[in-house]
Amino acid sequence: MFKRIKNTCVIIALALAGPAQAVEESRVATHYADIAHAVYADSLATALNLQQQVKAFVSAPSAASLAATRAAWKQARVPYQQSEAFRFGNPVIDDWEGQLNAWPLDEGLIDYVADDYSGEMGNIGADLNIIATPVINLGDSSLDASTITPELLASLNELGGSEANVATGYHAIEFLLWGQDLNGTGPGAGQRPYTDYAIGANCSNGHCERRAAYLLAVTQLLVSDLEYMVGQWQPGGNYRRHLQGLPSHEVFTRALYGMGSLSLGELAGERMKVALEAHSPEDEHDCFSDNTHYSHFYNALGIRNIYTGQYRRVDGSLLQGPSLADLVAAQDSALDQRMRAALDATQAKLQVLVDSAESGDAAFDQLIAEGNNQGREIIGAAIAALVAQTQLLEQVAASLGIDNLNPDTAEHQF
Repeated sequence: MFKRIKNTCVIIALALAGPAQAVEESRVATHYADIAHAVYADSLATALNLQQQVKAFVSAPSAASLAATRAAWKQARVPYQQSEAFRFGNPVIDDWEGQLNAWPLDEGLIDYVADDYSGEMGNIGADLNIIATPVINLGDSSLDASTITPELLASLNELGGSEANVATGYHAIEFLLWGQDLNGTGPGAGQRPYTDYAIGANCSNGHCERRAAYLLAVTQLLVSDLEYMVGQWQPGGNYRRHLQGLPSHEVFTRALYGMGSLSLGELAGERMKVALEAHSPEDEHDCFSDNTHYSHFYNALGIRNIYTGQYRRVDGSLLQGPSLADLVAAQDSALDQRMRAALDATQAKLQVLVDSAESGDAAFDQLIAEGNNQGREIIGAAIAALVAQTQLLEQVAASLGIDNLNPDTAEHQF
């Protein structure tokens, strides 16, 4: 059994399923879609709560209302991070998610930054500062940005062809709530003052009305994007109908490829290995808030959810049903037990990251510091666990008749 510690956002305690029973493949495929719908519905519900907190904050900025909004952002990350296990195997998600979760970003595109800020080399938008720029000059043309809308912000993503130009999504909101983390690999997150949203003489760092308009618009876009994805996965939704029209074998291929690609190339590689090898806090996933430990934990939990067919919803209820684990156990119970053990081992290694950060010992950006041998050992152990579970996911795929799963490595070697 694997148990989560208490999270400031939610308490999760998942029990392993009982002995495997014969189950129809079509029911497993349907339950896969049920979990996807539930996790996106929870992502939308927590985003709507975040939106309400944002509205309350900008209408009456204070230290307390900023803290409440930051807490709502962290809560919104809990279900969304679990949704990413569906991403790589389902084009409807992979083609859409960049507007919600793209990173790392050149935050100078959005707002003021420190004088020594250095964006991506050659990025024309690295220090554009949309909030301070009502008219954006783009070579021989200009763009009217006097009114900040969700549509305007969406149009500025990847400005000039640079993936570092991220104007929308969770991380843009994170930057607007925390500001830059100027602590490097030292302790502490961003410390944006609530007065950055104060109107009148109390406004700090200028353009407070436009900053508030940006925060409102980017949060509205987040909500509308999640509404779209909930609609895709709800019973009768376009993508769900498409998925249910496929052979169950193809659904399982998409599920396992998505799980393996998140586990290996994305989480072990892009989100952990890159930051560790470069000793770069700019490459940590939630770099402004120092929430990265939970981000990684819930990514891995999303993989486990799909295999076991269990998802703990934000209201505390447990969604469970026919699972890949049931199919595997019916054919090779020893493999099922090894897979479950590997998934639990991964969560345990990532739990060490959570415990280190939440105890005040060292957050992710401190663990990756050059010369931090203990941090390298902790993160290295989590990466090794993710690699090991991916290898078992390939065996699981083979047991279900899926040859050459080949999860995406993102060109990393492990």
